[in-house]
Amino acid sequence: QVQLVESGGGSVQAGGSLRLSCVASGYIDNRYCMGWFRQAPGKEREGVASMTPRFGTINYVDSVKGRFTIYRDNAKNTLYLQMTSLKPDDTAMYYCAAVTTFYGCGGTWYIESNYGRWGQGTQVTVSS
Repeated sequence: QVQLVESGGGSVQAGGSLRLSCVASGYIDNRYCMGWFRQAPGKEREGVASMTPRFGTINYVDSVKGRFTIYRDNAKNTLYLQMTSLKPDDTAMYYCAAVTTFYGCGGTWYIESNYGRWGQGTQVTVSS
């Protein structure tokens, strides 16, 4: 079974940057859709970004476009989320997720119930 472990969260001031990492134990090949989600206190979990290695497709929620970049290091079996120009609204627990699929993340990449594997989360706090 694939297990996901996130790291890289922390506290930064607005405008700062962080890079989140998600290490997969067990082999993640290009049959997976992998994503980053976040959940702020009192809010529902929302999809932030996803990628389908098989097709090279990437998706972002509108609020992070141009600021966040999702990418993967195959050699290290690691998914990253590079976050720049951080805002207080980005404060949340960030989760890595994965699901086996031959069809890619698709148009419903942002729906959390589509994912079968989750990490434990890493906290990101952005102060103004």
